[in-house]
Amino acid sequence: MKEGTLGARTVRLKQTKPQSGQGWIRAMAHTSPARFAILVFAALTLTWTAILALPISSASRTITPLADALFTAVSAICVTGLSTLDMATHWSLFGEIMILIGIQIGGVGVLTIASLLGLTVTRRLGLRQRLLAASDTNPLRTGRGASESQAISLGDIGGLLRAVAVSLLLIEAALTLLITPRLIASGMDFWHGLWNGFYLAASSFTNTGFVPLADGLDPFLNDYYLLSVLAIGVFLGSIGFPVIFALYHFVTDRGWRSHKRLGLHAKLTLTATLMFIILGWILIGGLEAANPRTLGSDGFGHSAFTTFYMSVMTRSGGLGIIDPMEMEGSTRLVIDMLMFVGGGSASTAGGIKVTTLAVLFIAAYAEARGYNDMQAFGRRIPNEVLRVSVSVLIWGATIVLISTISLMHITKMPQDQVMFEVISAFGTCGLSTGLSETLPDSGKYILSATMWAGRVGTVTLAAAVAATSSPRFFRYPEERPIVG
Repeated sequence: MKEGTLGARTVRLKQTKPQSGQGWIRAMAHTSPARFAILVFAALTLTWTAILALPISSASRTITPLADALFTAVSAICVTGLSTLDMATHWSLFGEIMILIGIQIGGVGVLTIASLLGLTVTRRLGLRQRLLAASDTNPLRTGRGASESQAISLGDIGGLLRAVAVSLLLIEAALTLLITPRLIASGMDFWHGLWNGFYLAASSFTNTGFVPLADGLDPFLNDYYLLSVLAIGVFLGSIGFPVIFALYHFVTDRGWRSHKRLGLHAKLTLTATLMFIILGWILIGGLEAANPRTLGSDGFGHSAFTTFYMSVMTRSGGLGIIDPMEMEGSTRLVIDMLMFVGGGSASTAGGIKVTTLAVLFIAAYAEARGYNDMQAFGRRIPNEVLRVSVSVLIWGATIVLISTISLMHITKMPQDQVMFEVISAFGTCGLSTGLSETLPDSGKYILSATMWAGRVGTVTLAAAVAATSSPRFFRYPEERPIVG
């Protein structure tokens, strides 16, 4: 303590010690999980970039260029699936293992993994750990005015974390068991079939879209069994862990006979996801029906299955079986819109999320009917959720617009091809027109930043910025502008 004088009074000044690096990180995790998530994502990206650039990570034992290593690292950590290199031939076994670890970490979420490790070590979750894990399901819940009328309450966070770990292991193991025999039947030996089966299982459930096969999925274009398994994996990953958690409790609590009910988030996510899949199925099938380059020469049954599969992949799966450049321009625009929306909140999918768009439509319906409140499934939705939804839509559109303009200026490529690639990156989808493979280094950095922003999430970015904002203690007089 130091002493100073102020007039006749003696004032004791407290001398504070600067925080250590470990203390600063701990304080960041407790006070602003959103900024902590951004920090961890950035650290993971840089770490994986350094690892993938090493000679041991490439099959040729040469150093991978920085731009390509960074692009692949971001694509893996952000579970996107876009690539500037041939994923089947460029990487060594060590490189493939590191990529697979990266997509598992990115798919589950860094804060969830940190909480799972803490739960494993300490066997308990304190309030701070619960808030840290809860911010992975809703980054804004730790802000001012957050209430406990959440999809997942703090009391359920421990159960949700266990559900994440169990569902990840069980679903990927089941997918591997379903995929591996088909790969062995196609000519692979047991170990290669098992490895590639697990790789495809993880890639589908995490909605990454990486394919480790030399010919991609081309040999399986007519394999309804394998493609159906991949579609199921993508669907389960895209609805999100909170929905899987809610469905598990709904089923185990005797389903319809139980007092347990599905929450609003689960109902909105499932309803909106199914509606978008059906809408995409109809639109893609209708627009491509007469296109001889895609479906025009196929029978009705094969065309119906192919378009349904592609509609599921637009959730954020990326395991496409039709070249987007062979599609009609109108079809690419439809896929743009579906990829921009993406999957469910707190899922392995990207985009602005189906619940965000659902809230916007509910708000428009309430306004058209003259209702004061937004209502769905017998529940009232707070106005703050609408404000967040509008912010997510605006920031998402802004990111896509800036990236598209930048890449168009750099590459001189057509607008629809560039926008398709950008929206695929932002929505962490992975469907590609082939533009990523021809980008200069500057374009790779721009698309990497787009993938990173799409995975970290506009809500998380907004929450990180909001954590530094100070409240206003005054309000200006009200005056209404003319809108519409």
